[in-house]
Amino acid sequence: MQNFMKQVELQNSPIRILTEFIQNENALFKAEKYEEMRFVGYVLDIGYDEVKIITSDPYKKAVGGIPRGSFLIMCPKSFKGSNIPPHFTLLRVNGVSTTPLNQETQQTYFELHKRSMPEVDVYTQSELQWGALSTTVLGMFYADPKNLNKLAFSGDVNNIVSPYHYKVFSPNDELLDLIINGIVRETNQFSLGKLRLTECQLPFDNIPEIDTNVKVSTDDFKGFRTAMFGKTRLGKSNVVKLLAQSMIETTQDCKSVGQLIFDVNGEYANDNPQDNNFSLRSAYEDRCIVYALTPRAETPSKPLKLNFYEQPDSTIEILAKLLDQDNLNAQYVKSFASCELANIDEIKDMELGSKKNRAIRRIQIYWAILNKAGFDADEMRLKSLGLTSRTTYGPLHFDPHFNKKIINAIYGEENFNPPTSLDTLRMHFEKIAAFVQENPDADVLINEGKAVFEPDDLALLKFLNPSSGTGPPMLRPYIQYHDKNANHFIKDIINELDQGQTVILDLGNANDNIRRYFSDLVSKAVFSRQEQKFVTNSLNNHFVQLYFEEAHNLFPKDSNDTTSTYARFAKEGAKFHIGIVYSTQSPSTISKELLIQTENFFVGHISSMDEVNALARLQILFDGLQKDITSTRTPGYMRMLTFSHRFIVPIQANLFSVSKQ
Repeated sequence: MQNFMKQVELQNSPIRILTEFIQNENALFKAEKYEEMRFVGYVLDIGYDEVKIITSDPYKKAVGGIPRGSFLIMCPKSFKGSNIPPHFTLLRVNGVSTTPLNQETQQTYFELHKRSMPEVDVYTQSELQWGALSTTVLGMFYADPKNLNKLAFSGDVNNIVSPYHYKVFSPNDELLDLIINGIVRETNQFSLGKLRLTECQLPFDNIPEIDTNVKVSTDDFKGFRTAMFGKTRLGKSNVVKLLAQSMIETTQDCKSVGQLIFDVNGEYANDNPQDNNFSLRSAYEDRCIVYALTPRAETPSKPLKLNFYEQPDSTIEILAKLLDQDNLNAQYVKSFASCELANIDEIKDMELGSKKNRAIRRIQIYWAILNKAGFDADEMRLKSLGLTSRTTYGPLHFDPHFNKKIINAIYGEENFNPPTSLDTLRMHFEKIAAFVQENPDADVLINEGKAVFEPDDLALLKFLNPSSGTGPPMLRPYIQYHDKNANHFIKDIINELDQGQTVILDLGNANDNIRRYFSDLVSKAVFSRQEQKFVTNSLNNHFVQLYFEEAHNLFPKDSNDTTSTYARFAKEGAKFHIGIVYSTQSPSTISKELLIQTENFFVGHISSMDEVNALARLQILFDGLQKDITSTRTPGYMRMLTFSHRFIVPIQANLFSVSKQ
């Protein structure tokens, strides 16, 4: 009656799969159908962390082999008549172990080969086929005592008894599904791939391959940190596409997750052969919006450009890096590249006076250089930026704030008309530059004991009107990165993320400096927006997911860097509902602080043992798997750890695909 009541209590419990499995094993044993059993062996030695089991060749063959890294279950020989409810301990095979008879076995082998015996008698063969395996205790599965209809898992075991009381089995597909998916959050599940215990796919006769889907919950990625490690071309980007796809599909109705993908190779935005000639954008046209630096005819997109006029402080740095990259390193070019310009918003907040006038003048010389190089501009927008503090000539004039002495010295008897356009501003500064070059010691260039033009001013003027060399025209190749209407895209992207759209920034064909600039610019805007929502208590259930490839170029390696946006993503992103997915080849290129904070991992082939050991030191669950990670390199074959999973799961990730209607 007691056993009957226990069965009734557990009839709707997931752990019922175990009791049915044990009953089936017992029935097969009684029927002497040993080749159909999942029995593996007995426990030779047991501890809280490790278990040594003894097994035999026929047992291993019957279950299709027991590779290193495979899962086994250990449970009491019988639950009947005991006070212990149904449960099982999950083991992971580490390797071959010694037995008490190892020396005798080796001696027997030696004698057999020494005598060149052609056959081994059946009794000797029976003795020699026994061996031992070492396993690691991963934890225990059981029915939650507070809710028997729910599966529970603990990372430790509450008790062990003598080895005699246990049996060890290789789980069937139902049990494997329970092990892999039973503790995954029930909401927003998505099939990511198949359980794959080994890289080797050599089949056993009449033994079906494991066919267990590996599921994840997208709730494990919202607001969490996810790392993708492994060599290039081995499936990291494919898994990123699957995660982005899962977010789109599981939020189809509520649009509760906005995604931002920094697409450094253009593979998420543009159809490509490796994905059967379609992309994430074309698969989900109603949920994806592309912003492209270089528009492609076959891909609908919005422009992703810089406004060099309105972002002088950052764009002059970009020009400097581009000039250096193109080996344009004449001295006057280097001087121009080393100039520093103020942020326009900072200038607006300055008090009226010489310091503000000088900052405005320096930006206007920069504008003159851009104008001469052929960068177009919306002059009405520039005039509305508030850089004219004087009203002598009206608010729609560009006013460089020169005193009358300089104006008279340069223009002489000519009537001076203040610049009303960028063209006249350029011509004005060209005259200034020519005068300074011809009269470097003129008294008018000193005002109240201080030089009118500081070194950066002189460097800008010399670049504008060089005595020899090309000057501004050498900037023309970089016009491709400029748009006079840029700046609006930040506001648009933020609004689209708030609406649950997936925004893809196509940064293909751009150099690292341009990519880094846009990544920084948009990342800061996203962080600021989510922080604002947090302060106003309006985050609700809305999340933003950001995807970074080649993360080593963005994320700081120095753990002491706590001020960058990426460091703040790692530390504060969760409370602001910001999740990040970052990909790189080497764990050591990412700061320890970020790795420690990371909850989800997908690890493919890594060739360096130092890199794998670095990962294992910071995420202890990978300890013991170093050899497997370095020796397997099948594309899409990865070791996965998510917030729901309490142990590493080896998977063969699905190939990203969506059937076009």
